[in-house]
Amino acid sequence: MDIRQITPRYYVAPQIMPDQMSALKEAGITRILCNRPDAEVPAHCAADAMQAAAEAAGLEFQLQPLTHQTMTEEIIERNREIGADLEGVTLAYCASGTRSCVAWALGQAGRQSADDILTAARSGGYDLDNLRPYLEQHAP
Repeated sequence: MDIRQITPRYYVAPQIMPDQMSALKEAGITRILCNRPDAEVPAHCAADAMQAAAEAAGLEFQLQPLTHQTMTEEIIERNREIGADLEGVTLAYCASGTRSCVAWALGQAGRQSADDILTAARSGGYDLDNLRPYLEQHAP
C-alpha cells in the first residue's frame, strides 16, 4: 500500500483494495473516503464493494467521487467536511492520490497559508505548486 500522510489526520493513497481494509484499520485509519468514480474501476473495486469491505473491518466509509470537472466549491466543501473536519483519521483514495490531495488543498484554502498547504502536500509526495495562485488569492 502506498499511503501518504498529508496531516496527522488526513492521508491519501492510490487505489486501495478491499482486502487491505483490516490492515488500514490496524494502521490507525478510522475512515475511508472514496474519491474515485465507479466508472474508473473494475467491479471488485466499486464503491459498494469497498464500503462492504471497509465496514466489515470496522471502518467508516464515505463516498465523494471526484473528477476534474466536478471539483466545484460545494463538492470541495463537502469533501473537506468528510475528510478533514470529522474526528478520526481519514484515508482518501483515488487513482493516484493526486485528486484526493488536490481536493484537500482546495478545501484548506482560506484556512491555512498557501505555503503551509503546499508544504503539507509536498511532504506526501504531491507537487501542487500549480495551485499557488488560487491558494494565495484565498489566503487567510
